[in-house]
Amino acid sequence: MAITPQEIAETRGMVAEQNLDIRTITMGISLMGCADENLDRMCTKVYDHVTSTAENLVQTAEGLEREYGIPIVNKRVSVTPVAKIAACCKDEDLTPIAHALDRAAETLGIDYLGGFSAVVQKGIGDADRRLIQSIPEALAGTSRVCSSMNVASLRAGINMDAVLMAAHTIIDSAKLTADHESVGASKFVCFANMVEDSPFMAGAVHGGGEADAVINVGVSGPGVMAAALEKLPDTASMMEVAEKIKQTAFKITRAGELMSREASRRLGVEKGIVDLSLAPTPAVGDSVARILEIIGVGTCGGPGTTCALAMLNDAVKKGGVMASSSVGGLSGAFIPVSEDAGMIAAVEAGALSLEKLEAMTCVCSVGLDMIAVPGDTSVETIAGIIADEMAIGVINNKTTAVRIIPAIGKGLGECVDYGGLFGRAPIMPVNPNAGTVLAHRGGRFPAPLNSLKN
Repeated sequence: MAITPQEIAETRGMVAEQNLDIRTITMGISLMGCADENLDRMCTKVYDHVTSTAENLVQTAEGLEREYGIPIVNKRVSVTPVAKIAACCKDEDLTPIAHALDRAAETLGIDYLGGFSAVVQKGIGDADRRLIQSIPEALAGTSRVCSSMNVASLRAGINMDAVLMAAHTIIDSAKLTADHESVGASKFVCFANMVEDSPFMAGAVHGGGEADAVINVGVSGPGVMAAALEKLPDTASMMEVAEKIKQTAFKITRAGELMSREASRRLGVEKGIVDLSLAPTPAVGDSVARILEIIGVGTCGGPGTTCALAMLNDAVKKGGVMASSSVGGLSGAFIPVSEDAGMIAAVEAGALSLEKLEAMTCVCSVGLDMIAVPGDTSVETIAGIIADEMAIGVINNKTTAVRIIPAIGKGLGECVDYGGLFGRAPIMPVNPNAGTVLAHRGGRFPAPLNSLKN
């Protein structure tokens, strides 16, 4: 479908008045050719391959910004889950690979690089174990590297040993960066049903089914959506609200489709997906929580919130798939607490709890995201939170995730403040009744009956 000059003009109006942006252009890069039994050689290969493959990424993105007048907020890279290539070496400490990736990110001028990751939903190999044990030091010692673990899937169930390892990883990452608002934990995410083509951090990886290099684009636009819905009267039916969301999502996604086509053409790599997720920012007016309140919820987190979010998420997908033949990634609505001014306000007002957020993850795009909890939260409690969220993903065959920050040295009434895109997260209370047995049982939560698809 051709993109018309009228569409471009309308999009520029959205940029000027409603905070529309392309949230990220992310180049996915395969590292499979970089594996080496010598760790130092492998680090050199990784650095050289990433910097040579993505050497024109930032320049191209900046050129597109100037030409089309649409801001591209982030330029990023995702790589093959590093545990896959680390199997070739025997070194226990794999942090040198993270440092090589961080140097590559700095050389390229990108903001984040994802893929210091392990895929362990069914079993934990030796390379997976070594990588997972290296994550806290890797995140503490780098500024741009992000990490993830996939610990559950529909076909495998939940690897409870990996869930406990993830909980320890989160706490250790927070402790090692306690002097910097426990920021290490904010760069780690734990998944069920991880997708292989997400452009969004911290969970972006370059999946094994991808080409050697691809361009994946993540659009945004909560401000555009809110502005469109504010034009509807309170008497509009839910059907009319859903139709307006669909129409607006189509327009937003067309901007992403344009940038995706042009970036891949100019860089000479395959066009990947357009992720049409509504990704909020701390900026006033750029909030998913605000959209839910415009739909009719009194305050985000109040009764009706899950219903409104379910309708929003579904209508965004319906509108987006008509705008691009390559919709992928996560695609829907994100609900990160620290990155959404409306979510922050709802938490501070007492309207939004951790339990309500968990209910909302049943129908949103991902899961529990950028949530700060007291620094003395037990490993069993965090493992239980992860396990609950993984169960939602496995039983409902959707992607779910946990990015939680134990704020070391802080408690209720305080917050962590990162500024910029990561924003500010009030410390939220957690249910203290996790017990000490479940997290340590180990083994595997069996794949559910609906996994038998063949």
